[in-house]
Amino acid sequence: MRRTFSSLRYRNYRLFFAGQLVSQVGSWMQRFALGWYLLQLTDDPFAVGLLALASFLPFMLFGLFAGVVTDRLDARKLVIVTQAAQLVTASALTWIAFGGFARPWMLDAIAFASGVVLVLDVPSRQQLTYRMVGRDALPNAIALNSSLFNASRVAGPAAAGIVYGIGGPGVCFLVNAISFLAVLLGLFAMRTRDFFKLEEFDRPSILSGTREGLAYVRRQPRMLILLGLTVMLSTFCFNFNVTLPVLADHTLHTSAVVYGVLSAVFGAGALVGALTAAALGRASTKVMLVGSLVFTGSELLLAPVHGVVLAGILLFFVGFGFAAWSANSNTSMQLAAPDRLRGRIIGIYFYAFNGTGPLGGLLTGWLCAKGGTELAFLVGGIIGLGATAVAAQQLRGRPPLVELRRFRLPVRRTA
Repeated sequence: MRRTFSSLRYRNYRLFFAGQLVSQVGSWMQRFALGWYLLQLTDDPFAVGLLALASFLPFMLFGLFAGVVTDRLDARKLVIVTQAAQLVTASALTWIAFGGFARPWMLDAIAFASGVVLVLDVPSRQQLTYRMVGRDALPNAIALNSSLFNASRVAGPAAAGIVYGIGGPGVCFLVNAISFLAVLLGLFAMRTRDFFKLEEFDRPSILSGTREGLAYVRRQPRMLILLGLTVMLSTFCFNFNVTLPVLADHTLHTSAVVYGVLSAVFGAGALVGALTAAALGRASTKVMLVGSLVFTGSELLLAPVHGVVLAGILLFFVGFGFAAWSANSNTSMQLAAPDRLRGRIIGIYFYAFNGTGPLGGLLTGWLCAKGGTELAFLVGGIIGLGATAVAAQQLRGRPPLVELRRFRLPVRRTA
């Protein structure tokens, strides 16, 4: 148990963790409410796919450059800006929902604006995590961040299903807007003198820094394999912002409450998977591949299901496998990155994870419109299993990424 939560011994990380504990619940309430709200406005699964397009298009357009910006700027200050910006977008959604004049294009526009903010927020939070806990505790901190994210995935949709039924989407959006205050308070309370130091390096320009990061990745065959698997799974398998509301409404013919329960069950599985990774305390290729196998295999089994209980059981395993795969994949990439390139490597990884989101969301929305969630889960499961098998074969016999940094020249460090 002590090893599972070892990163919490750092004061700055405790402040960050506490703020995220509040904020992530609010964020999941908003994600839940936004998809369901749009589906109720349009009764069109493809419209939910367009919402996913709007949300992830910024990652496709700007994601490659986000890591360079993170390497150039102070991570804590950048996270303060991104969290404040998300407070503004959540407040805009609240105003539209309470005003009763929402239109699909308005929701899409705010989703796009939120996506632009997240392009910078994701790598900067990852970089800040390294500064708070250092190299040795980084695998545990990443797994704990994933655990927190997935615990919120349980609490947020479950609460949102009830709140939405009682007060409507506006209340869900309002709760999310208020929740960002907890993160901002924690960030302002941090002691910067306690941050771990980074290697000294020249701050890169946007274009040359991006080229340098891509060149480094191209020289690491194992990184390329992990990124390839990430692209395939995130494009074809991880589109639950589209499939879950359609599963609850069109396939199972249930209510917002059941949608919330199914989302929470998925999150519970992901939480168990993330805590398992945290207890492991290191990046494991075997756990990553087994997680990918469970994730995609369970999604394939979900395709023909029309019962709420069985769908919930399978979604638990989908969530477990997803968290085990993603936590180990993310950790492997970060630990293999030099300090001067870490922001860019994180940016490239999350570009692989989110950059094809617009295409994946549109494709999944189209598949749901043509053949329901049955077709979407079938296609995703088959492609995901195939990608996992190819990655496992390509990774066989290759040394772990973290071993590539075993022999390093001494470097001068600066704050």
